[in-house]
Amino acid sequence: MNRLQHETSPYLLQHAHNPVDWYAWKPEALERARAEQKPILVSIGYSTCHWCHVMERESFENEDIAAFMNEHFINIKVDREERPDVDAIYMDACQLLTGGGGWPLNCFLTPAGKPFYAGTYFPPRPAHGRPSWLQLLQHISNIWESKREVAIEQAEKLLQHIQRNDHVFLSTDALKIAEAESTASVDPEKVFYQMREHFDRVEGGFGGAPKFPSSMAIQYLLNYAYLNGNAEALEHALFSLEKMTGGGMYDQIGGGFARYATDRAWLVPHFEKMLYDNALLVSVLSEAYKIDTVDGRRQTVDGERQTVDGKRLTVDGGTVFREAIEDTLAYVAREMTHPDGGFYSAQDADSEGVEGKFYVWDKSEIVEVLGEKEAALLCAYYGVTDEGNWEEKNILWRPAPYDEFAAANGMDIASLTERLRLSRERLYERRSERVWPGLDDKILLGWNALMSSAYAAAFTALGHAEYRDAAVKNIDFLLDRFSKLSDEAALYHSWKNGVAQYDAFLDDYAFLIAALTELYQITFNVRYLQYAEKYTEHVLSYFYDPETGLFFYTHSGQTDIVLRKKDLYDNAMPSGNSTMTLNLQRLGILLDRRNWRERAAAMLLAMRSAVERFPLSFERWAATALNEAHPMHEIAVVGDNAIEKALSLQRYFLPNKVVAAHPAGTDSIALLAGKTGAADAMIYVCRDFMCQRPVQTEAEFRELVQPE
Repeated sequence: MNRLQHETSPYLLQHAHNPVDWYAWKPEALERARAEQKPILVSIGYSTCHWCHVMERESFENEDIAAFMNEHFINIKVDREERPDVDAIYMDACQLLTGGGGWPLNCFLTPAGKPFYAGTYFPPRPAHGRPSWLQLLQHISNIWESKREVAIEQAEKLLQHIQRNDHVFLSTDALKIAEAESTASVDPEKVFYQMREHFDRVEGGFGGAPKFPSSMAIQYLLNYAYLNGNAEALEHALFSLEKMTGGGMYDQIGGGFARYATDRAWLVPHFEKMLYDNALLVSVLSEAYKIDTVDGRRQTVDGERQTVDGKRLTVDGGTVFREAIEDTLAYVAREMTHPDGGFYSAQDADSEGVEGKFYVWDKSEIVEVLGEKEAALLCAYYGVTDEGNWEEKNILWRPAPYDEFAAANGMDIASLTERLRLSRERLYERRSERVWPGLDDKILLGWNALMSSAYAAAFTALGHAEYRDAAVKNIDFLLDRFSKLSDEAALYHSWKNGVAQYDAFLDDYAFLIAALTELYQITFNVRYLQYAEKYTEHVLSYFYDPETGLFFYTHSGQTDIVLRKKDLYDNAMPSGNSTMTLNLQRLGILLDRRNWRERAAAMLLAMRSAVERFPLSFERWAATALNEAHPMHEIAVVGDNAIEKALSLQRYFLPNKVVAAHPAGTDSIALLAGKTGAADAMIYVCRDFMCQRPVQTEAEFRELVQPE
């Protein structure tokens, strides 16, 4: 075994038996490289990465290849989920050098840690226009021995390019953005029409295969539709969610979403399940459910159901969205939750070395489990055939929505859904007897905070008390296990088996602050806002860049990386910067910190051009910018039944809001100052520095918050 046997990361432990003399990204590896003046190979991946597993089997377990690596390189393995800062630098290098990137990521560095060559997967023998891994190693070794000065010069230039790229999307007037006086923010219309160019009007979502969920873009469409009165945006958002929940990317038996679909129609997933995807999808589904179910009918911007291109959507969206929320959170609770309340990171795509084997079905096995009658119904509903729909197996999906299928088969929806539910439970029990995919059971601060936010969103939509309880338990777990004893405002990034390690990154803090703010708005426990305020102050002290008004990804005291990058793109997850912008907006109102709101506006100004031109790369930025174009509703509920009333108000879709409640005898906050209550709580609505008369009923409240 090599040094990785002492690590906690499941990905690093997968490589602990390799003959390669792997180090983790630790000072001793970097010190040895400097002492011996050897190049560094940093190989980056994650535990559920299919091609990472392939390259390990083909090359890293090969004794001859390992011997060459050990002789000529200092070899470092990095779990990109534990060290996203390291991954970001060297992924940028790979993209600049090759025009693409992915994992496994293999990057060659000078002893100072500066990259001079990078690539992704390399085969054991030359193939597909790529050299073999050993050929590449020999070539890099020869360059280092014979042309070292060229490699060092390239590394210096490459690092300069990486640093410049951090500012490429900033508006030209943003170099001293904290002092900028312009008030022009992102234009919502420009954002929508840029997104609209990429609508897939046949299958939903954006663009062609592979198909990613684009949760934040869909959230933008929901918010924009409500605030700007655009029915087309609403319909495409709901249509996209309906197609996703009906496809094979959604686990129709066990709940939860896979990382992405390999085809345009969402049928064939890449089967790994990531915590953050499921968190973001539950959050947007919860908001979509509110739109779909208020007063028992779909509420569009003009009160009538509208269609795109004259096509009627036939899915009973409310039922489908509720089922997807409940089944996904049941999956998270059952398979992805630590007994103390933390959430695990991911489940692998592979079982028994075969991608998707755990999830697919032969029709004959379904008949064996369910019997002919119930199997016939389930197979008809989920598109199961004798020949299969993927590699002679069946991925379950929904060719038709509940209401359409029920009508065609002379059934009522309630009977259909109950029979299918019972059949799914029996199939889940059978599936559980199979060899399970691998579980990455490390607990990451930021990803957990995203899931806590998802539970909070689902609670506001469905009212299930266990969702609020799960959010509270998770946040309390994070506050307890991830806090540094040396500095109560400083946090760790990763936790496993009782060990917390690595300094938290910007997105860890940003997602946690957002989750704390949302948890306050479903518990009205001021403690959570106090934590949110403390961590925001910490981020402003240790991550802020006064030159641009944005935040670095790493804190100012970190010394084991070659540069400090900024996290600007909203990719699979929202960026730390866009989320901090939202945090500063919301906390600025709740805590009456006007300077925080001004910083948020300045950040949006800095990113205006990028968001308007490339909104599908800056989706949360776009959604946050709507709060500038349509100032947020500041809702304060004061009185004996304030909590119950404040919660009831949140079952309505209202994207640009913050909510505070103040029952008698509880601690208050700035937003509630000077507001008096009554036995039947008073509802105060302020906006854009103006307050409406207080009201007491939900009907009156809805009148006050109607969009212009």
